[in-house]
Amino acid sequence: MAKELAFVLINPYTISKSRTGGVIGRLMSRTGLDLVAARMFGPRRELVERYAQLVLKDRELAETERRQLSDYVLEAYQPDFRNGRRRRVLMLVFEGDDAIQKIVRATGHVGTGLESAETVRDTYGDYVLDEHGKVRYFEPAILIGNSHSSVAAALKLWASFSAEDGGLIEDAVDVPRENNIQKTLVLIKPDNFRFPSARPGNIIDLFSGSGLRIIAAKVHRMSVAEAEAFYGPVQKLLREKLKGVVSEKSAKTLAAELGFDIPPDIQHLLGEMLGPLYGDNQFFQIVQFMTGRMPCHCTTEEEKRAPGAERCLALIYAGPEAVERIRSILGPTDPSKAQPGSVRREFGRDIMVNAAHASDSPDNAVREINIIKVEEDLIGPLVRKYYP
Repeated sequence: MAKELAFVLINPYTISKSRTGGVIGRLMSRTGLDLVAARMFGPRRELVERYAQLVLKDRELAETERRQLSDYVLEAYQPDFRNGRRRRVLMLVFEGDDAIQKIVRATGHVGTGLESAETVRDTYGDYVLDEHGKVRYFEPAILIGNSHSSVAAALKLWASFSAEDGGLIEDAVDVPRENNIQKTLVLIKPDNFRFPSARPGNIIDLFSGSGLRIIAAKVHRMSVAEAEAFYGPVQKLLREKLKGVVSEKSAKTLAAELGFDIPPDIQHLLGEMLGPLYGDNQFFQIVQFMTGRMPCHCTTEEEKRAPGAERCLALIYAGPEAVERIRSILGPTDPSKAQPGSVRREFGRDIMVNAAHASDSPDNAVREINIIKVEEDLIGPLVRKYYP
């Protein structure tokens, strides 16, 4: 069976209630599909109205359901009529065999099964009727396409607005606008994408305890050139920091091999000579972990700039003291030293395979965001590839 695309739109209410991680975890673990793209939108009125019309024409749905969902889009997705500020809508694009029907089954239908927790809408949606059987409150949690034709039409529509309506949504109605607002970058690292699982969503769920808002998202394949720039400051630290480690290890190894103790001055010299080389080796392993490639295997600059073989999910969080709040939830670099309940204690394995990265200062956040280009539009090229 040929691979196909399916999409999910996480609704503004679901995002504002910090249910994004739970939804992502549920979708990835229950469908087994690959998350290949993510983009935050702040849809303008034209996009909202055109999408509502598409939903209304979806013949895969019953007429009542079509009207309910179309009316919901017009009400929930529109910019705030009082101030014109937009609402955050997160688009996720999945790829795999029978992707559309897998997403349909994981999502569930409107107004059915809400007494259980089998589907996303069972858990995160609401469908409340009054004593006369009329809908009193309706929140479908996410919106999807139910057929090949509806998925193609919706993806083409959203892709056509992606450059202008998507990216970094700083002016959303529920994003703070005080003077002390910071932005910080989070990377959900490649070890969480070895196979489809709830791990990326569970990590996002922990970060939701910060009270911050996600204002941008991107599934990113880091190139070797990006990794070298991103972790460049780390390389300098490793070259210096590991001199002592190498000095001690080298002296012990030589003493065991030669049968006599290595004098302190020679031991120091070994650290000075070999420490930087060992630091570089550790740096190259970090690059390989993030990209799937060793820098020495790239023979041209073009190869260095090519997207890597590994995926990560890049997120920008915004709010007061964003850097400090995210770092406190992330935990220290070494997972064994992290507090219970922190991201790295829960999901990290060692100093390198430690689940996630977060900027350690406002200045570094700016630098790292510029390298990763989280606002870059990857939805448009992906949709054009599938639907030329």
